[in-house]
Amino acid sequence: MTAYRNLFSPLLIGGVEISNRIVRTAHATRLAQGYVNDDLIAYHLERAKGGVGLSILESTSVHPSSTFSLTAADDGAIAPMRRLVDAIAPTGMKLFTQLWHGGYTDPAADGGLPWAVSALPGRYSVAPPVPMTTGQIGELVEAYGKAAARMQAAGLNGVEVLAGAGYLFSQFFSPVLNQRTDVYGGRLENRMRALLETLRAIRSATSAEFAVGIRVSASTDPRILSTEDVNAILLRVQDEGLVDFVDITHGDYYFHVERYAGMDRPVGYQLPASDRISHGVTVPRIIVGRYATLDDAEQAIRESHAEMIGMVRGMIADPMLIEKARAGRGTDVRPCISCNQGCIGGVFTGRMRCAVNPVVGDERHLAESRLVAAAAPRKVVVVGGGVAGMEAARVARLLGHHVTLLEAGATLGGLLNYAKQLPKLHLIGDIALWLENEIYRLGVEVRMATYAEAEDVSAEQPDVVIVATGSMPTDATAFRQTADPAASLAIAPDANVLTSCELCMKTQGQYGTTALVFDDIGHYEAIGCCEALIESGAAVTYVTRHSMFAPAVEGTGRTQAALQRFYKAGDFRILTQFALVSIDQGSARVRPLYGEHATVVSADTVVLVGYRQSLNDVWSTLQGRVPQLHIVGDALSTRDVQAAIREGHLAARAIT
Repeated sequence: MTAYRNLFSPLLIGGVEISNRIVRTAHATRLAQGYVNDDLIAYHLERAKGGVGLSILESTSVHPSSTFSLTAADDGAIAPMRRLVDAIAPTGMKLFTQLWHGGYTDPAADGGLPWAVSALPGRYSVAPPVPMTTGQIGELVEAYGKAAARMQAAGLNGVEVLAGAGYLFSQFFSPVLNQRTDVYGGRLENRMRALLETLRAIRSATSAEFAVGIRVSASTDPRILSTEDVNAILLRVQDEGLVDFVDITHGDYYFHVERYAGMDRPVGYQLPASDRISHGVTVPRIIVGRYATLDDAEQAIRESHAEMIGMVRGMIADPMLIEKARAGRGTDVRPCISCNQGCIGGVFTGRMRCAVNPVVGDERHLAESRLVAAAAPRKVVVVGGGVAGMEAARVARLLGHHVTLLEAGATLGGLLNYAKQLPKLHLIGDIALWLENEIYRLGVEVRMATYAEAEDVSAEQPDVVIVATGSMPTDATAFRQTADPAASLAIAPDANVLTSCELCMKTQGQYGTTALVFDDIGHYEAIGCCEALIESGAAVTYVTRHSMFAPAVEGTGRTQAALQRFYKAGDFRILTQFALVSIDQGSARVRPLYGEHATVVSADTVVLVGYRQSLNDVWSTLQGRVPQLHIVGDALSTRDVQAAIREGHLAARAIT
């Protein structure tokens, strides 16, 4: 297709020909621990079918002194990896893996202290690591070579050494983190020595046609590791012929969200850093930076920023992204909303998921390619047109059922119509728009402005009812604090108190010079409210029952980015493990959860972010009156987009 002639031209990496310039760079899934398993194979196979040219598997440990997910530290890894290679082979997608050692970031296989460059603990370390002796460095260099040889024996096309993102080699490179006084510390030539020895060992252990590359990054703090030093390292390994490609990202654990920024950052946000790092590099370059459309990827290649573009999160959301877009069906692509909630956040809490694609991690059983039309189509009524209801209607229609969706309002999308009004949250509305387009495209009968009571639903004579009626904010006068449920919140008649939904819809233009956001939930909702108030010019105090700022999204990295913006833009402070005592005109009284002394906080406006009230009367009344009855999303319990979409999806698949 001429519109993407750069993107769909082949590329030679060492001795490996890649069919196009799209790569899924290494990303943690935690679908497998140790060796490749069926879940990991199914996940990668779905995306290989979508037409990606190259995938680099997630961090693969080379030595038991630091482990995370996969391992290539012993021969037992070869046969399971071969199963993945054999499954992928018919698709034509090439496979590399990322050889990894975390240094101080991740524990040893036995749970003990990891080996590291120096005794200096990392940003999230619980104790100082074990500084390696020169003998242990030699053992680790040899382990990289053996791991690469095992991966070639398993049939992979190449390996990438992770030499960035704050892991082992980044720690070697850093003039701050590397505190060694031997031949591996001091001047840059010494600090890159361990990497040079490792790459030489890999080259010696593998054949000439086996591709070898590195992934690098500078720190967002140039004192820790500068783009200039990383560029010098790249030029050195290139001059020695040790690499066939370089994979460039930005950031480390001192501001880790820079590696995978959320919807607050633009597409290509890493280009300034990657351009500096890759100056003078002539081997193929891979870059990343929220690329999720073929148009953006084509532009980056056309402008010579790189030879390959990483498109990971976009293909988590929709494995068929490439195939759809190349066929001119770009609007059919399920959009990544860059929330980081299921993918990155999921890894920190168990295993990778996706907020907008509930199949992720369950491809073996739930891949949409496995959907089979129902032998006996049912008449399905979905009550509610938020994301839970629309996903239920979409999947039910894909299964061949006759589907009617009843929505009380004038627009579809439910609470996302509020959320997308908050600063830096505009992309969240994209998934509602996609679902709306899909249900109309598939032929779901949609009745807008139709407020349906139980009798109205029964009159449709449905075989199946899926209740997705959502929730509504709790009125301030009925607000109860989770950590202090026995207390009643005293609110003065002239106090200016808003719910988050009222703030989202800008029900008033002026919020005063001071504001307080009380966060009972701990999700992004309160972050968005704080940002709206800061942008209005108010000094904001964030108060929460939790032990930290927005803990439910801490794993996504988006709290880091928000706090950086808040402290830069305005007067912002945080009070954790506090309760609200009262709200008056121009102020509020708060107290520590475990103390009695109340403090007065200036607050011309107070925003209450609490759990909403589920709307489930229809479901309650229909009990026993329809053959199959389901309740999903906020109607069941007030949560978030990820839970709502997943429950809508599973309810439709449960229709019998």
